[in-house]
Amino acid sequence: MHLTYLAKRAGRLSSFLREEMALSSGLMNRLKWQEKILVNGKPEHTDFAVKPGDTITVLLDAPQVEYPAEDGPLTVLYEDCHILAVDKPAGMLIHPSRSKNSGTLANFVAGYYRKSGQNCAFHPLTRLDRDTFGVVLLAKNAHISHLLQAGGIQKTYHAITHGWISENEGTIHAPIARKALPSLLREVRDDGKPSVTEYRVLERKQELCKLELRPITGRTHQLRLHCVHLGHPILGDPQYGNAASAAISAGLGISSQLLCAKKLAFLHPVTQQPVEIVSRLDVSVWD
Repeated sequence: MHLTYLAKRAGRLSSFLREEMALSSGLMNRLKWQEKILVNGKPEHTDFAVKPGDTITVLLDAPQVEYPAEDGPLTVLYEDCHILAVDKPAGMLIHPSRSKNSGTLANFVAGYYRKSGQNCAFHPLTRLDRDTFGVVLLAKNAHISHLLQAGGIQKTYHAITHGWISENEGTIHAPIARKALPSLLREVRDDGKPSVTEYRVLERKQELCKLELRPITGRTHQLRLHCVHLGHPILGDPQYGNAASAAISAGLGISSQLLCAKKLAFLHPVTQQPVEIVSRLDVSVWD
């Protein structure tokens, strides 16, 4: 995959890469040593003097990965030559780890790229816990990843929580900090990082509520912690639930948290057109 730009002014090559082509410094530095930045088809260093009419070409790399490409279940929600969006089921890791090198979303996406003849990298722009399910957005190269991270993505989640919430909507302001090591969990704490979530009640039934959650900040475990802070833990949450929510979850046969990444909205990094991607999955205990 490559990017091209026809110069309309004179200047250093590096200025075109940063400004007109919006490359990150890290990507620019990596590609220049690989001779993948060309002017009129010839590799040039970033201090090269570009003239009006010169064609700048950037050859985007797809680094080799250490995990296997695998054929597996993959629900594609949206795809073009720049981005891919898929539905991740509950129980699936995003990335391979030292203890699990197969059966993850990255393995299946690599298998999908191989099968479809695409030389693309795996750049998750949204990340979900193992047991959170729904839309995951992926960039096909580092350049698109940089553009989308800079541009911002609006995220909407659905969750089933325990307890009757009388207000139809509201905003949760509760700072989040990491617990003392070796714990990997977080907690709401006064000295934590500012964290904000907007919520809206979609349905109520008996002692359960279906919520729409919009994270304004992006802290680890934010939605799960903010629901607990609201007094209404997410059903099936093994780390942050309380005795009452655990009992109801067990009675309903729920073994993992009912939290779904339902919708993503953003401006396309190349076309600048609005894109909205909706998961085919959802949370429910009363269908």
